[in-house]
Amino acid sequence: MSEMAAAATENPTAAPAEPAETAQAQEGVRVRPITVAEYHRMDDAEIFGPEERLELLDGVLFEIPPMSPEHAYAVRRLTTVFVQRFAGRAAVSAQNPITLDEISEPQPDIMLNELPEERYAKAHPTPDDAMLVVEVSMSSLKFDLGRKLRAYARRGVREYWIVDLVHERVEVYRGPAGEAYRVHLSAGRGESVAPLAFPNEALVVDEILPPPE
Repeated sequence: MSEMAAAATENPTAAPAEPAETAQAQEGVRVRPITVAEYHRMDDAEIFGPEERLELLDGVLFEIPPMSPEHAYAVRRLTTVFVQRFAGRAAVSAQNPITLDEISEPQPDIMLNELPEERYAKAHPTPDDAMLVVEVSMSSLKFDLGRKLRAYARRGVREYWIVDLVHERVEVYRGPAGEAYRVHLSAGRGESVAPLAFPNEALVVDEILPPPE
């Protein structure tokens, strides 16, 4: 990794750092964010290693933690269930980018996007396109509940789910308002949840989670 990339890369599972604004004010310096366009040029120039998994959020490159078997299982189940339920009514996107703004392009585990799917041949979906954004969380739970939730809300993502593998729940956030959501619902095993865009398509939480031990 280049010096530029290394300086701008953080680990989302590490202990939370001091707020950037506070640190910058105390140190008298300002962090220079990386833009989405610059990130793409860096990738095209093969600055990053072939095995590196990164995503850009708030102008900072974050290393994506290695995917556990439980995480991979949940992503496969979500993909299967969403394709079965929503094919022809939404574009199902698995682990592909969403361009939130000029300095943020995360890669959620699953999205339901507006049709037609051909509109994404030349550009990634934006918050206006996304009906539902889903993150599967295990080691990255604090990150997904914190910085990522704030970023999705700030840019107007209509509905955000966190499949919490630690507590075996699906956390549902709706109605973005500033850096938060007005509505928070939670569903555990034996309960069901439906996307806001498809209220009659309830998914049983057990369909998504790994089988109980």
